[in-house]
Amino acid sequence: MHIHLINPNTTAGMTATIRDAGVAIAAPGTRVTASQPSSGPVSIEGHFDEAISAVGVTEEIMRLDRESPPDAYVIACFGDPGLLAAREITRAPVIGIAEAAFHMATLISTRFSVVTTLGRTVIIAEHLLDQYGFSHHCRRVRAAEIPVLDLEDDSDRALERIIEEGRRARDEDRIGAIVLGCGGMANLTETISREVGLPVVEGVTAAVKLAEALVGLGLATSKVGDLAWPRAKTYTGQFAHLSGFEPGQ
Repeated sequence: MHIHLINPNTTAGMTATIRDAGVAIAAPGTRVTASQPSSGPVSIEGHFDEAISAVGVTEEIMRLDRESPPDAYVIACFGDPGLLAAREITRAPVIGIAEAAFHMATLISTRFSVVTTLGRTVIIAEHLLDQYGFSHHCRRVRAAEIPVLDLEDDSDRALERIIEEGRRARDEDRIGAIVLGCGGMANLTETISREVGLPVVEGVTAAVKLAEALVGLGLATSKVGDLAWPRAKTYTGQFAHLSGFEPGQ
């Protein structure tokens, strides 16, 4: 089994963190690889960043499906940028880490809170909770108020702020679990869980295990309805190379 993780931003250190977390959690015999787009934002911290990064995500899937198709893809950003578009262009399962983390958290607790990076991304996470049908399960989305790249550049301080917010969630939110709201937190799960005293669900690792389950069940992305292959058409300008898209081409 081959699962490929796509870091939608262009920071190589974060891609390595994500890959290492996926490799560590994968079952024996599962190969985990990772990549990032060749262009796009160095971090994703808002709607604009997500819109730009979604193009890179879909182009990575097109490239990989041509060259060496994996059995499943994981989009390793908590905004799940380009998730539905990605599902349109491949038959392989595509899992977003926010959706995966929400699902896993509901299996071990009736209520959870999310601890994410910046306050502005709280609303984005709340939108996803509504979209995926998990708002009833989530008590609160909290921000540790750390820029995403602090997880790479000032990791000790970032970890301290996440733990502090996790403790507030434990004490104030009446929850049974915490969801970490950034792919760059993929290597922090055990430390945060130990310090906070609650189960901690992190999306990269959750998505890898869900991907293994889908592949093991022989389930692929449906090509009936809105996730059918995109209609071949002409694109212009910088997207001209996407004209006449055909599966696997």
